[in-house]
Amino acid sequence: MAESRGLLKFDWLTILLYVALVAIGWMNIYSASLDETSEYFWDMNQIYTRQFLFILLSVLLIIFILAIESKFYERFASLIYIISLVSLLGLFVLGKNINGATSWYSFGSFGLQPSEFAKAATALALAKYLSDIQTNVREFNYQLRAFLIIVLPALFIIPQPDPGSALIYAAFIFPLYREGLHFVYLLLGFFAAALFMSTLAFGFLWVALAVLFVAGLIYLNNRKKKPKLSRYIIISLACIGFAFSVNYIFNNVFEQRHRDRFNIVLGKETDSKGIGYNTNQSEIAIGSGGWTGKGWTQGTQTKGNFVPEQHTDYIFSTVGEEWGFIGALVVVLLFVFLIIRLLVLAERQKTQFARVYGYSVAAIIFLHFFVNVGMVTGLFPTVGIPLPFFSYGGSGLWGFTILLFIFVRLDASNYYYT
Repeated sequence: MAESRGLLKFDWLTILLYVALVAIGWMNIYSASLDETSEYFWDMNQIYTRQFLFILLSVLLIIFILAIESKFYERFASLIYIISLVSLLGLFVLGKNINGATSWYSFGSFGLQPSEFAKAATALALAKYLSDIQTNVREFNYQLRAFLIIVLPALFIIPQPDPGSALIYAAFIFPLYREGLHFVYLLLGFFAAALFMSTLAFGFLWVALAVLFVAGLIYLNNRKKKPKLSRYIIISLACIGFAFSVNYIFNNVFEQRHRDRFNIVLGKETDSKGIGYNTNQSEIAIGSGGWTGKGWTQGTQTKGNFVPEQHTDYIFSTVGEEWGFIGALVVVLLFVFLIIRLLVLAERQKTQFARVYGYSVAAIIFLHFFVNVGMVTGLFPTVGIPLPFFSYGGSGLWGFTILLFIFVRLDASNYYYT
């Protein structure tokens, strides 16, 4: 009886935010891919028509997800996770190479990208593991197993190569932190990223000297507490060792296109017509929108196809050009409200499984949104991360829909269950 009451208690604010984002996203895809030579709307050769079909299928997917008993997702979380890993491994045998990446299964004219669904599967598996151990993750053995759940799909995605999708798995550090992971892990993550970028920007020698200088200052400042000098030496050597490995990683793990994009962001190269063309044109499009924009379907950069991949990774540039600063701000606020709402819902859950999953959903959407907008505006290098609910693609839309509505279903049961 309680379960049936829960079916009627879905969080409609979350659903309305989802509908708003998907609707606005489709409007921008329509504008970015509008072919005025097409004689009718329902033309499957048109990108906006196919996206509209993906949205209709998403409605059926939502109904299916919400109709399933909430306990199903917890009971079969591990199996779903294993299936997702097998689907990622299968790409190395059966996958189709598109734009230099073997990330898709091809079924005639239809393609499916399993990495988009693996995020939800990983979130379920992590939530299942943490709820099973019934403790925080301060013990190293628990941390190691949790990190293994997160890292495995990322390791399968990197060789495709798809570093952008693999990067998203860093989002799972936030639900782990909520469940007791020490704050030092977050600091280490941010410090490692800063050390990586600093080494690329200034070189190994200057970074090594800076590390020794900072370590020396900290040691001298704490000398009254009689700190162990060996600890500072070990930490300094570890940082210098990491900095020393940066050039090897950069030159041997990253592809040339990724290296070029990092160099452009760091100001080492200026290439407005080559690898930096997308970002440069995106910045022009956004800047030309002014405060109120040029109007829906009226963007000159958009209509002239000056921004490549504008209906996918660079869809936010259409928002900036045609809807202006005000329209872009509305989109940003919609994402912020959705993420905050998910965190509020996660905190009110009565089970650890639902809480961990909710935090995972919020973190994944946040990282996608943050990196994509930063990428489109030139703050981050282009790494191929789509904007949730906006970018064209059935796999992306369905992946985020599954991710979000599993939590809506869990919330309907866990919060209202009595």
